[in-house]
Amino acid sequence: MTPHRRHVAAVVGANSASEAILAAAEGIGAGLIGAGFRVATGGLGGVMTAASRGARQAAGWTEGSVIGVLPGLVAAEANPFVDVVVPTGMNYARNTILVAMADVVVAVGGGSGTLSEIALAWQHGKPIVALDLGEGWSARLAGERLDHRRDDLLHRAVDAEEAVRLAVMLVGSREGSRGF
Repeated sequence: MTPHRRHVAAVVGANSASEAILAAAEGIGAGLIGAGFRVATGGLGGVMTAASRGARQAAGWTEGSVIGVLPGLVAAEANPFVDVVVPTGMNYARNTILVAMADVVVAVGGGSGTLSEIALAWQHGKPIVALDLGEGWSARLAGERLDHRRDDLLHRAVDAEEAVRLAVMLVGSREGSRGF
């Protein structure tokens, strides 16, 4: 990685989630900013708002630290904590853009949209942290391999702090092994 480029962590999860999932997403957003990442989400509600809010309220936040990659073309649809809005007009295909721009993907609960983001991250060779709070696809897939394409697993985290620690470790290990 060049010295001026900050890593991007994509936080993926559903528009609708339990209070426990939302609290964890907020903690993950704040922790990732504290660890020096930019935080990218799908820019809408639920987990995306919680992660964006946590990131925006973190002590290390600076303008441009919170990115929202929207499915539609209307920038005003982004949650109020997003600094940089990327309106794609691509509906679910925007998941590919979100995953492609990330150095690590952190899955928090989630439904079928999150499942697609996890699968895309797997296919793109992105390290994945899956939060296991007993809800959603992140819990169902934590500690698993999706298929034969990769030898690693979805790294299981049991809380926000562990998710951030794993994201930092995974990005660091990729830099060392691939020259990022």
